[in-house]
Amino acid sequence: MKPIVAVVGRPNVGKSTLFNKIAGQRIAIVEDTPGITRDRIYADAEWNGREFTLIDTGGIEPSGGDVILSQMREQASLAIDMADVILFMVNVRDGMTAADSEVAAMLQKCGKPVLLVCNKVDNPGSPPMAMYEFYNLGMGDPYPVSSTHGLGLGDLLDEVVAYFPPAQTEEDEEDVIRVAVVGKPNAGKSSLVNRILGENRVIVSEVAGTTRDAIDSVYEKDGQKYVFIDTAGMRKRGKIDENVERYSVVRALSAVDRADVCLIMIDAQQGITEQDSKIAGYVHEQGKAAIVVVNKWDLVEKETNTMKNFRNHVKEGLNFMMYAPSVYISALTGQRVDSLFEMIHQVREQNRRRISTGVLNDVINEAIAMVQPPSDKGKRLKIYYATQAGVCPPTFVLFVNQADLAHYSYVRYLENQLRGKFGFEGTPIKFIVREKKRDR
Repeated sequence: MKPIVAVVGRPNVGKSTLFNKIAGQRIAIVEDTPGITRDRIYADAEWNGREFTLIDTGGIEPSGGDVILSQMREQASLAIDMADVILFMVNVRDGMTAADSEVAAMLQKCGKPVLLVCNKVDNPGSPPMAMYEFYNLGMGDPYPVSSTHGLGLGDLLDEVVAYFPPAQTEEDEEDVIRVAVVGKPNAGKSSLVNRILGENRVIVSEVAGTTRDAIDSVYEKDGQKYVFIDTAGMRKRGKIDENVERYSVVRALSAVDRADVCLIMIDAQQGITEQDSKIAGYVHEQGKAAIVVVNKWDLVEKETNTMKNFRNHVKEGLNFMMYAPSVYISALTGQRVDSLFEMIHQVREQNRRRISTGVLNDVINEAIAMVQPPSDKGKRLKIYYATQAGVCPPTFVLFVNQADLAHYSYVRYLENQLRGKFGFEGTPIKFIVREKKRDR
């Protein structure tokens, strides 16, 4: 287990900028608006050969009454409980505030190593006199840094690493299954992740768009490790008017890129919308294993053919993704949530499946014998042989006499024959058509 370092403090003191600087990539959303980072954001970082997990938290507003603010306080306290070392950030330009004092009082009770980080000391040399005011917090010597320019970070990280427990052999995490939970806002993505994890790891609110970053949560079941990536809901482009939300959509798409399996969340009360179709389309284009998860099924009034009709509705709305299995759940009550794990394993295995060249060509030849390839102006398509070029998704190369004769409909027919023979449930299949002049 890597040591955990949490960055805490009141809103808008530069926590996310520091987080991004240490992590070495733009992971946390950074914008000059208090309260932008609402959830805990995780990233792997390394200093002097020691790897650790860095957590960026929503700003602590000790006396705020707002529902989101109170949940941000809860998230920050969860991060503090998990952390081995805490970086308490203050802003030297603002001076010491009443909120800083209240946060300091909170941290003094936690019993963890706390380093006081004075941000926005942007000029090298002697620190400004204003920094000495922060000794009144009773947190020891402040560390002057500029999170924007990276000044003072080396000294700070040297001190952080000194508090780490002795290094242990890292566990092999090659067999971790990464699962991205994607969908439009307010479909119940965070509720599902919380239900699986058994703790309020992600802020859940009825306000659409609460999760603005993609958040990784590690979970283990029956000896198998999973990383669940809860993503911001993706809206139509025309409705994205805030910079923050635009970042969130990019983050959600990149979460799909690094996932092994994508759970496409559908709101059962709304059915398949155009936005659901676009999100599923991106998952399909990226070649990811996918499961359509219909949430809030407990709120739908049931009749004799309700599920059958909804299944047809899903197939019609996501007709390019007929291969994806669907499951009908309630994240709120936990109904059928456990059945997701078996499906996640199945679709991941299908996404990584290999077919030997001999068996593959037997199926292709059989398909050609049943339905002749298309012809154009007297010239008929000839498929000499096929081979599998890769997995994730399964990718097949067809060597033919003339590529433009390989009509989309015939390639789709070959795909259906492969699916009929080998399954490939939950995964797209990719075909590459190459011309090869047959040797005489």
